[in-house]
Amino acid sequence: MNSALIGTGSYAPEEILTNYDLEKMVDTSDEWIRRRTGMVERRIADKNTASSDLGIQASLKAIEMAGVNTKEIELIVVPTVTPDMLFPSTACFIQKGIGATKAAAFDLSAGCSGFLYGLVIADQFIKSGRYKTVLVIAAETLSKITDWTDRSTCVLFGDAAGAAILRATDEDKGIISSYLAADGRYSDYRLLGVPGGGSRHPATHETVDQRLHYIKMRGRRLFKLGVKAMAEAGLRALEAGNITLDDVALCIPHQANKRIIDAVGEYMGLPEEKMFVNVDKYGNTSSATMAVALDEAIRTGRVRPGDIVLIVAFGSGLTWAAIAIKL
Repeated sequence: MNSALIGTGSYAPEEILTNYDLEKMVDTSDEWIRRRTGMVERRIADKNTASSDLGIQASLKAIEMAGVNTKEIELIVVPTVTPDMLFPSTACFIQKGIGATKAAAFDLSAGCSGFLYGLVIADQFIKSGRYKTVLVIAAETLSKITDWTDRSTCVLFGDAAGAAILRATDEDKGIISSYLAADGRYSDYRLLGVPGGGSRHPATHETVDQRLHYIKMRGRRLFKLGVKAMAEAGLRALEAGNITLDDVALCIPHQANKRIIDAVGEYMGLPEEKMFVNVDKYGNTSSATMAVALDEAIRTGRVRPGDIVLIVAFGSGLTWAAIAIKL
């Protein structure tokens, strides 16, 4: 039994925030942002739009591509670091929005690695025989937790959602191999995290005044950790699937930063033309980056049925992951 990818979808808000817009908000420049990150613009959700709203739209596109009825979906997994609220789960809001009334549903918190963690969970449920059709939606509205006065972080993040539907099959396709990892020694929120709003620092006037409800990050330290972790995860997944680099048609890395993407490709020995990049259009949308990129790669013909795609990720926790999948 294999877990075949039968549909993908993605959605981003209409509002575009460019580097030139950011020049008017903080002390930065278009040239600096392009050179340091490769980003040109990012999408921003309005005040009335939550992560589930983006997730619903991405899911409907994936459902249309897959040609399935929503009643066939048996499990919904939503990786997100920006849930609509602490509870109920964003997965339940999406379940209601798409009418998947027969599905179990839950959220997953694994930082930017969340989409791959979600795909592995879906794969295991399918291979165990428990479910046949699973929907995984990475939905993020990072603009809601971005400190727009912090020039070191506000240039990086955007909003988007991407969805994938996996279905049980006995055909020679689907998820071939995967690798998941984490190291809680790097869980200090000052490295990457949002300290306010949980049980450690519940919301108070003090936490709001200290701006603890916004993303905190130390980019230089993350750069080195992220490159090594993603590259090693990718190589481990390939080894587990008995796959060579020549077999890989396309690598989709987490779209955190163009320099990181380039470094991961160099570390792994993959040529630039095999590294998918859309960070210039969306910025860093956490777990949604790879889901959106996968959908774009499929819909634009960058990859075709029978191709092997390697997806690698790295995120807060710290977490990292890789999946090799045959389309």
